Order: sequence, then C-alpha cells, then structure tokens
Amino acid sequence: MAKIIAIANQKGGVGKTTTAINLAATLAVTEKRVLLVDFDPQGNASSGVGAVPNGTMGGIYDAIVRDDDIRGLIKDTDISFLKLVPATIDLIGAEVELVGHPERDTRLKSVLDTIRDDFDYILIDCPPSLSLLTVNALVAADSVLIPLQCEYYALEGISKILKTIEMMRKRLNPTLEVEGIVLTMFDARNNLSHQVVDEIRAHFADKAFDTMIPRNVRISESPSFGKPVILYDINSKGAISYMELTKEFLLRDSILKEAAVEAS
Repeated sequence: MAKIIAIANQKGGVGKTTTAINLAATLAVTEKRVLLVDFDPQGNASSGVGAVPNGTMGGIYDAIVRDDDIRGLIKDTDISFLKLVPATIDLIGAEVELVGHPERDTRLKSVLDTIRDDFDYILIDCPPSLSLLTVNALVAADSVLIPLQCEYYALEGISKILKTIEMMRKRLNPTLEVEGIVLTMFDARNNLSHQVVDEIRAHFADKAFDTMIPRNVRISESPSFGKPVILYDINSKGAISYMELTKEFLLRDSILKEAAVEAS
C-alpha cells in the first residue's frame, strides 16, 4: 500500500515543485512504483515531467470535482515506474466549486485511497499557500516533506508550516507526520546559507535530512526541457544530490517501517 507524502511549504520559491519532481523521478529509477500528483494550479510539476496540458487532457480536477475515475487520468512519463496525474487550468476553480461540498476537505483522500494498492509512493505537489487544496493534500497524506531554502526567512517559513501541520493533526488528520525537512538552494560560498543550515540542524536535528540540494544550473534548466534533472544531466551536482536524498529517504523509510512492525 502506497505511502502518501505531501510536499508542502506555505512559502513559495523554496524548491517545492523541484523537489517533488526530482524525488519522484529518482524513486522511480530505483523501481519504486511512484505516482506524482500535481495539485498546484500552476501545473509546473506536470510540465516538469513532460506533460503539456491541453484542452483535452484530464487531470486531478476531474477526479475531485467531477468524480471521474482517477485511473483514467494517470499519465505515463519518460520513466517507466513514474506516473503522473496532471494539473489542468480547471484546478484554479476547484476551491470555489468544492467550498459547499459536504466532503470538501476529504475529496483528494477519497480519490487516492482507491489506488493506494497500485503504488509504493504517492507524492503530492501542493500549492504554496494554505488553501482548500493544501488542506485536502494534508488530509490525504501520511506525512509531509518540507523543502526549506537556505535563505534569510527560512525559520519563519518552517514555523508556519509546522503550525499548520499541528492544526491539521488536531482537526482533520491526527496521524499526519513530518517526513523530514529538505534544505534546498544551498550555496557553499554564502555564509548565510551555512548559518541557516546550522540553525535548522540545531532546532530540528532529528527531522532535517543530511543531504542538501545545492543551487545548480542544471536543476534550473531541466524543467524547461520537460525532464527531471536525472534525465537532463545525470552527472550534474543537482542530479547527484537528489539521488543521495533518495537513498537517505529510502533508508529512513525502511527504518520507520521496521519500527512500526516491531511496535505492532
């Protein structure tokens, strides 16, 4: 049964979609069955894996608003183990259309629960805001992966998303966990980057991944070619860093699963 992970941060420009695309791709390269759900109306995760929305393409909107079968909306990508449910322009209006729905907070959960047995991991790329879409993602998810840029406002951003997660635990999803914090846009030449890393590791040592994602031209270029960075330039520092992050992620996940089995 798939582990559902929301990749979220209420602050934009932190590498959220980049992490969603590249973690999904590198997990798929290890032959894990991965579904990437683009839940951001901007649709960048869709275009980042080569899906160009058009008038006939269905997406996650059709599943949560029109009750279309999600299996008919799943698209192939250039990586055989990576599938995509794209975001289309209609997703912009989903919040307005769902606001009066009796199950408005749980629509995505209901949809994804029908396909959990088909995948090992389902990654949800969330909008950069605390919207009804983000609430749906956090209700559907088992855990939240938080990308955090190595910049001045990082600590302010992490405190907001952690408060949101705690609120979700109290009201809608009591089992929601923090999967971890991924430090992104690290610049080894910048003293501020090192200071942010030190602060995060001091406050969240058990949650921050050891692997950091550097500022890298190849990571920035790859979305314009509709490819994850491992397909665009597998030898780049960006690709190597996401492969290292995936190794660490899988190791952590196996440890958690073993602990859960022992506890039961």
